Amino acid sequence: MNYFDAHTHVQFDSYDVDRDSLLMRMREAGVGGLVVGVDLESSRRALAIAEREEHLYASVGLHPNHADELEDFSLYQELARHPKVVAIGECGLDNYRPLDAAGAAPRQREVFEKHVELALELDKPLMIHARPRKGTHDAYHELLEILGRYKQEFGEKLRGDIHFFVGGIEEARQFVEIGFTCSFTAVLTFTHDYDEVVRYLPLASILSETDAPYIAPASRRGERNDPFSVQDVVSAIARIRGEDEEVVRQALVSNAMALFRL
Repeated sequence: MNYFDAHTHVQFDSYDVDRDSLLMRMREAGVGGLVVGVDLESSRRALAIAEREEHLYASVGLHPNHADELEDFSLYQELARHPKVVAIGECGLDNYRPLDAAGAAPRQREVFEKHVELALELDKPLMIHARPRKGTHDAYHELLEILGRYKQEFGEKLRGDIHFFVGGIEEARQFVEIGFTCSFTAVLTFTHDYDEVVRYLPLASILSETDAPYIAPASRRGERNDPFSVQDVVSAIARIRGEDEEVVRQALVSNAMALFRL
């Protein structure tokens, strides 16, 4: 495997017109990835793709902005037992988008803890979404408080990735301390806001992702993104850290394989 996109949504409708050709090109180029569900239907579709594509795997879960839609968590539990499901999520806390963030918080926490307990039961890592309120890191602090409690009881069994990390050095340090990785997208190609954190983190604690179809790299701004932009992400991480791109590429693939036990 040449590259690994640790967070993509190629099951979304925006790929319906060319999904098969895209997946074939990924396979030929050695671009693997984790297809991440955000609700029950997209989790099912993620698993369906992973079942037929050797280079792809699935993560199943309910995005925090859909927490109120949860009716039967056992349906996620059933999907999660499949061997091609290698992570639990997208799950977490979002303080940015809900109109009433304070009102949404209790349900988000309740649903997130269900995902944490499922990940621990199945010994699989979490794929975490955390979006703080503008100008704060509040969602990360709340996550760390929740995860810290589970870490005390379950130790190294609790692990995962903080998807699309936009926190600071202190938040990054605390996530590394509890055994989590932080993944970065192609925003690194058009902003320097996260350069300091990318340089600070141990290379072993970084994953590359695209969050496709969102966040296309600078060379394709405004277009639909796809997992091939993981190459841009790797190049940006190497440039920011001042390290050899081939060394970084190999390390990020190895990091993903270790976390997801591929």
